[in-house]
Amino acid sequence: MSLTRLGRLSQKSSVLFLCDMQEKFRPNITFFPQIVSVASRLLQAGKILDIPVIVTEQYPKGLGPTVPELGADGIKKYSKTCFTMLIPEVEKELQSFPERRSVILCGIETQACITSTTLDLIEKGFDVHVVADACSSRSQVDRLFALSRLKQSGAFLTTSEGVILQLLQDASHPKFKQVQKLIIEPAADSGLLSFF
Repeated sequence: MSLTRLGRLSQKSSVLFLCDMQEKFRPNITFFPQIVSVASRLLQAGKILDIPVIVTEQYPKGLGPTVPELGADGIKKYSKTCFTMLIPEVEKELQSFPERRSVILCGIETQACITSTTLDLIEKGFDVHVVADACSSRSQVDRLFALSRLKQSGAFLTTSEGVILQLLQDASHPKFKQVQKLIIEPAADSGLLSFF
């Protein structure tokens, strides 16, 4: 069985996608502060492990900028109006690191931009790891059924801590202690247990 079919993550083959965590969504997205907190933890780990990061903003003129607590200052933000993150500019950036075929995806909304992005990436041959505790929607019903659909479509559903530990692969990793500080405390509860 190929590694692609297993969905194994590695530091050298992964890229982190952060989707549309913007100011105007704050009051409407269920568990918004928790989703941003978990995504921020992934971003911090990504920075430590030198994993490329792609950030999009959905119509920022109307929906505002990326929220500051995400910690994405200094990272280019790609503006879009379509529901996929895979706009031409992002595709061009992905081509600059062709060895990275696994996308770690988090953000909002699960049934819209997360779904469209996942399907587009899978169609182009990428492994997509949807971080369930770092994705949400206005409606938890939409979130639940979108996650289910994405799993049926071939995405790997995972958690932020699962992603971070897979990227490290070993406690002897030279940056383990630095990253371990991010996961000593459990991730913020983003309501996933209500699905089971």
